[in-house]
Amino acid sequence: MNIKAITGLGLALLSGGSLLGQGGLTVAESIRKAWTDQAGLRAGQAMVESRQAEAEGYRDLRLPSLTLQAQGIRTSEPMMAFGIKLNQARIGAADFNPLVLNHPDPIGAYGGSAVLQQPLYAGGRITAARRAGDYLALAEAASQERRKQETAQAVVEAYFGTQVAEQALLWVEDSRAWIQGLEDFVGARVEQGLMLESELQRLKAFHAQIEAQKAEVTKQVRSARSGLGLLTGTGPVEGPLATPLEPTDPAAPLPSGARGDLLAADLQAKAAGEGAKAARGNLLPEVGLELGAGTLHHSWSDKGNWTWAAVGVKWKVFSAPDRAKAKAARAQERAARDLRDFRQQQAEHEIRVAREGVLAAQARHAAAKESLAAATEAKRLREARHRAGLAPLIEVLDAEAAVQGARTLLLQSLFELRVSRAGLDLATGHPIEGVKP
Repeated sequence: MNIKAITGLGLALLSGGSLLGQGGLTVAESIRKAWTDQAGLRAGQAMVESRQAEAEGYRDLRLPSLTLQAQGIRTSEPMMAFGIKLNQARIGAADFNPLVLNHPDPIGAYGGSAVLQQPLYAGGRITAARRAGDYLALAEAASQERRKQETAQAVVEAYFGTQVAEQALLWVEDSRAWIQGLEDFVGARVEQGLMLESELQRLKAFHAQIEAQKAEVTKQVRSARSGLGLLTGTGPVEGPLATPLEPTDPAAPLPSGARGDLLAADLQAKAAGEGAKAARGNLLPEVGLELGAGTLHHSWSDKGNWTWAAVGVKWKVFSAPDRAKAKAARAQERAARDLRDFRQQQAEHEIRVAREGVLAAQARHAAAKESLAAATEAKRLREARHRAGLAPLIEVLDAEAAVQGARTLLLQSLFELRVSRAGLDLATGHPIEGVKP
């Protein structure tokens, strides 16, 4: 059997089974294993959790901040020494002596303070940052869903690709059994002097070619199962694959659903818009409230206490870096919106191509089935004529080659049909093989 054509399927041969799967791992189970066990998707989920944690941080910007400070100090610096005594509430008349003021003795103190700061107005930066964080977290979650669907499509290619390889191996075995039987028949005729020795040698050469094909397909099957294990995160897959290669239900035209990548692009555009608002907020005034209390001790009982409350306004009337950042943020917002529009157009193109691909795959599959039926019948007739001595051996071998080619086309058409249907689901945003998270 000419398996070189099947080799053209390349790395797509990554799953196992026959045309009719019988018990074992289903494609739906393989997809779910990939979603839960694949390290790449687990890394994507960690990114989702990271974005969610960042969003929590942005939401907490509106909360007050509390700062606690403890300190101990010993100094003879004149201003600090006087200030420390003042904060300790133990200034006396002698402390105003110029000699003491100019050359104080070293003084020690310990104490602490607590400061509560509450932003009241920040030019909209806090609200914009909170919304941007929420949008980015949602966008990452949508991207993760898209990555899961892309992985599901890869699993479909892997799963049914191995079924192609394993069915090819079964047909190679059929060809080996057939050629062995024909070789025995021709060998007997050669011994009887009814056929030439060259006929037997030709059959042996054909037999050797089939043995080489078997070795190649066996390698593909093992590589395929290892590849499926890589996708599912479980190591090389063993045992039978249960889902049939040939679809059991017709492909129905489905309307476009919600694609994770398009949802992520829209959310990222919204986040960029909020980022532009936050950048503009840097050019506006900000208002804050501060409450504090402090204490400074000379000893446990000899100390000073104080409190304060303040409302302040700060406004960068002109800041060239902040103006540049605001301009850059507006450009990023435009870029995000344009990218969202382009991805929508790209998705519409992918849907059109995927639908045409399914129709073409269905037509090729129907033609391949007819070709195999015709080639099989032609081989049967030529083999019967050869056994009756009415046709040369070369016609039988040509008929076998035609059957092998038709089998290859059938396997390839089935694989393309299954993969094209998965591609249509991916393009339209529907669950691949009907598997939902």
